[in-house]
Amino acid sequence: MLELTHILLPGGPRRVAPFSHAVRAGDFLFVTGQMPTMPEDNTRCVEGDVAVQTRQVISNLHSVLAGSGALWERIAMARIYLTRFERDYAAMNAVWEAAFPPGALPARTTVGVTGLALGALVEIDLVVAL
Repeated sequence: MLELTHILLPGGPRRVAPFSHAVRAGDFLFVTGQMPTMPEDNTRCVEGDVAVQTRQVISNLHSVLAGSGALWERIAMARIYLTRFERDYAAMNAVWEAAFPPGALPARTTVGVTGLALGALVEIDLVVAL
C-alpha cells in the first residue's frame, strides 16, 4: 500500500481552511491550492490585479515546495482557477510563463470558477515529481 505523508508547515503560508499544505504519495507531492494571501495573514488577499495575486500565489507555492523538500523545476502538473477567466487569463499567463525557464512549462489545466476563498482572483495547486 502506498504510504501517504501529510505535510503541515509551521512556517508555511497560513491556511484558510483545514487541510495539509501538501501530501507526499510515493514519488509525488500533491500541493494544496495556494491563495494570494500574505504568509503571515490568511484573512485577506494581497491587494491588486490578477498579476499581483498570481505572483503572491507563486511565492506561496515556492514556500510550500521549499518546506516540503521539493523543487520548483520538478512541477509536473498545475491546475489554475480564475474567477474572472476572460478578463484575467492573459495577464495570469504572462506571470505564470515568466516563472519558468523557456521550454520547461509543466502540464496545466486552467478553469474559470464562480468563486474562491477570500474573494481571490486566482488559486493554483500542483503535482510535483520528487
